[in-house]
Amino acid sequence: MAEGKMLEEKLFSKHLNEEMDIIIYLPPEYSPLYKYPLFIVQDGKDYMSFGKLPKYVDELTNQNQIQKAIFICLPYKTVEDRRKKYHPDGEQNEAYMRFLAHELVPYLEDSYPSFQMARSRFLMGDSLGASVSLKAALKYPFTFGNAILHSPFVNDELLDLVSKANPASLKVFHIVGDAETEVETTDNKVANFLEPNEKLHALIEQKGFESEFHLFNGGHRWKYWQPFIKTSLTFMLPTHTFDLESMGV
Repeated sequence: MAEGKMLEEKLFSKHLNEEMDIIIYLPPEYSPLYKYPLFIVQDGKDYMSFGKLPKYVDELTNQNQIQKAIFICLPYKTVEDRRKKYHPDGEQNEAYMRFLAHELVPYLEDSYPSFQMARSRFLMGDSLGASVSLKAALKYPFTFGNAILHSPFVNDELLDLVSKANPASLKVFHIVGDAETEVETTDNKVANFLEPNEKLHALIEQKGFESEFHLFNGGHRWKYWQPFIKTSLTFMLPTHTFDLESMGV
């Protein structure tokens, strides 16, 4: 089976005033002569190890179940750093989203051939990583057109943003567990993730977003999210999503 190639890069963010680590996955038989969709993955190392993302992408690409894509995995430095950037109320949340939209995307599109349109850019994350993915997609609809959400932390701000969004601007894959009623959060509190996620799902359906939702049996753990990695990718990026010839490649 042909395997993708992993690259490690660094990008200094003026918005965050720090150097960001970036792990790039190039698909099997990558060629700069073709254009590729871009997946930006929060909690990047977790998706690579616990989620087995590179393995599943290789498998689906080789089986021609998804279109070839470039995955950009963004690891967090510490749990505290993650909360500052990912939590909707985090002190670096707005700056982190500006980094994604105004620094990372231009850097990637200068470095790798891509379609350079919102519907070819995907944001992906779990828990708080899903929260910032959804929030960034909603605040920058002309930059990001897709969000993959594994058990996101959902608050009133996110629900309000969804209620005001144009449903034609965003495609969503969303899962949550039926046992996520008492989730231990990074600030040592306990939160009900299930109820606000059910509200989010209802709102997404009511508004008419293109979406897929799964309520799984289980809690807020990678053992339950991992089986949905392949499901999310085949829904979000089936083969021939983008017609290469019509894009002028």
